[in-house]
Parts: sequence; structure tokens; C-alpha cells
Amino acid sequence: MMKPEGEVAKKCILAVDDAAIILLRITNALEEYYDVVTVNSGARALRYLEKNKPDLILLDIRMMPKDGFETLREIRDMEDRADIPVIMLTGMEDKKSVMEGIKLGICDYILKPFFPDDLLERIQRVLESGGQNSIQPDQVKES
Repeated sequence: MMKPEGEVAKKCILAVDDAAIILLRITNALEEYYDVVTVNSGARALRYLEKNKPDLILLDIRMMPKDGFETLREIRDMEDRADIPVIMLTGMEDKKSVMEGIKLGICDYILKPFFPDDLLERIQRVLESGGQNSIQPDQVKES
């Protein structure tokens, strides 16, 4: 269905997390501002991306059997999907994980549990910057 003239289509966010409660929190925080698509595994995210191109991906690191890093490597190898901005969601605060994400081209990372306002602000910043990385390696905490 087409949007009425003058109404701007919402940007689409793909949220990938194996915890239903996290997907619900993301949806509740974002649905007023974005079209939110949720999937509970890396494999489902990759299947979704075969036919759809969201404006941004929120990607959990710790998932089974395919974790967020494996999923992101495959996204970066997909034709016409490699440029989608990705924000990693993680309960892990260690520098090694964040640096791995930076190497794979993430734009930002958010620690769980997150605050809805923080999530919205970071998504907006990434989208406005055209998917530029906003992480400074010296800001990443040692662990």
C-alpha cells in the first residue's frame, strides 16, 4: 500500500537478537519512529536480507548457532547489502569484541540493557551520518 502524498515513509530497522524480551524492548522503543522488523537468529536475518534492504541493522553479538560476528561477515559479503549501517547490541563490554566489530564496519555499539532514548539517539546519529563509524577506539573500555 502506498503512503498518502506528503507522508514520508519510515526508515526500516532490522533487529536481530535471540532474546524475545530484547526484541520486544527494541520494538517498543522504535515503532513510533521506524518500521521495525525483528528476527531471532543470524540465519533468519540473512534470509530476510536476500529480499529486503533495511536502512539499519541492530545486531546482537551472542547468538547461537551463528553469532553476530559470523552474521555480519556474511552481510558484508552480500552484494548490495555490505553498505547497510550496523549497530552491535551486546552485553559484552570487552574491548576485543568491540574492536572485532569495528574491523567488520559497525557504526556503533550499544551495551545491554539499553535505555530506549539512548537507542533512538544512536540510531538517528548513524542514519544522519550516512552510516559513518562513530566509535573512537580510545573510547572502548578495557576489560
